[in-house]
Amino acid sequence: MINPQIEESWKKELWDEFQKPYFSEIKNFLQKEKSEWKTIYPEWKNIFNAYNSTPFDKVKVVLLWQDPYHQPWQAHGLCFSVKPWVRFPPSLQNIFKELETDIWIKIPTNWYLQKRAEQWVFMLNASLTVRRGEPMSHSQIWREKFTDATIKTLSDKRNGLIFVLRWSFAWSKKTLIDTNRHHVLEAPHPSPLSSHRGFFWCKHFSKINEILKNNWEKEIDWQIE
Repeated sequence: MINPQIEESWKKELWDEFQKPYFSEIKNFLQKEKSEWKTIYPEWKNIFNAYNSTPFDKVKVVLLWQDPYHQPWQAHGLCFSVKPWVRFPPSLQNIFKELETDIWIKIPTNWYLQKRAEQWVFMLNASLTVRRGEPMSHSQIWREKFTDATIKTLSDKRNGLIFVLRWSFAWSKKTLIDTNRHHVLEAPHPSPLSSHRGFFWCKHFSKINEILKNNWEKEIDWQIE
């Protein structure tokens, strides 16, 4: 039986997933990688950081990404987020630009998003781990079953959530979401290769707050610092 160190509300909702054979396979694979001295991101203690930072019944916004950053010091279990002293990846620089033009706040000097997680923005990577320097290296191990179950459970058991899907990979997860009960915002990848195709001026930050305001929910404070 698998008993992961994960926030109690998520443990309750996803308990059946933890008992399935595929989850034991994931755990065994990660332990094998560790025994072979392979560097895995994020650190073991941060694999479930998104879940531990944002309880199931508190989630307002779901931000979905593909897998963690794969360079040193970047990934810490919240998609798109990096620690304060870490150099920004190019996609983050474009997110800064959109943030500034959309809601007119200053471009931050760091992109550590723990504050947003504590405002109930659930920042989920479809693969929760990655090998250093090898993007998507663990995608076949996770096979997205666990995070697909996460998305489906949120869709089935909550109402009025805002799902933010960026890039074609995230768009494919729309089939897991009941669009009659939830809001879905879609845009291209914020990377320099695709941001000009519709990420810029998508205005997701202001749209999220408009939806929350219309639902009598507290708006997200997007200012980092």
